[in-house]
Amino acid sequence: MDELKFRRQAYGEPNNQDPEFLQAAMESAEREAFLNDLKGLDNKIENALKIDVPDDLAAKLLLRQQLQHHHSQRRKTGFAFAMVASVAFLAGITFTLLRMGPVDLGQHALAHVYHEDKALHVDQNVQYQDVNFQLASLNSGSNMKFTQQPGKVFYSTYCDFQGVQSLHLVMQGESGKVTLFIVPLEDRMVLDEAFADNKYKGMGFETDNAYMLLVGEGSEDLNYVKNEIKQTFI
Repeated sequence: MDELKFRRQAYGEPNNQDPEFLQAAMESAEREAFLNDLKGLDNKIENALKIDVPDDLAAKLLLRQQLQHHHSQRRKTGFAFAMVASVAFLAGITFTLLRMGPVDLGQHALAHVYHEDKALHVDQNVQYQDVNFQLASLNSGSNMKFTQQPGKVFYSTYCDFQGVQSLHLVMQGESGKVTLFIVPLEDRMVLDEAFADNKYKGMGFETDNAYMLLVGEGSEDLNYVKNEIKQTFI
């Protein structure tokens, strides 16, 4: 066996028991030493691979896999929660800014009349003392009130003008009904002396303690109620 063939077989299988291979190894001390070195290396590799497997290795691997999955899901959930929280935060900020922004009292009054259309069809025969009781509980804390009955009052309730607690009345005009909104003074309110849409006309004026907004179908009714208010409201 030539040297090249011997070394190939020695590298591939140092413990080869083929007679020709063993005979070639004994032909020189150099080959025997070379073969013994390869056998020693082969034994070291075999021993290194003989590692006892822990009894709980499978459980540990499964636990590790579950933990990795949990961390992955938590990151995804955390991101989703952060997105939801961000959207909620932005919505809250937007809502707050809207409530803090300028308020067009005329347009707000018209919207209230349409939203509370039922108020124009009831007759509670409200006395001015009851209206004064409601006025006293408004957040402004001012001492505004009626000194006497301001004509016929059909309806009275609280309402909200963009975060400002106000009073919603329905009163008798010269011939038709007029809706009156009493809104405590606040800097962000924008008051127009006159406003209207296709159905209603509106009138706005200011007293010492409140904005007065009148909404009705006829100018004569608005002027009639405005005159009643100026004579009875302080």
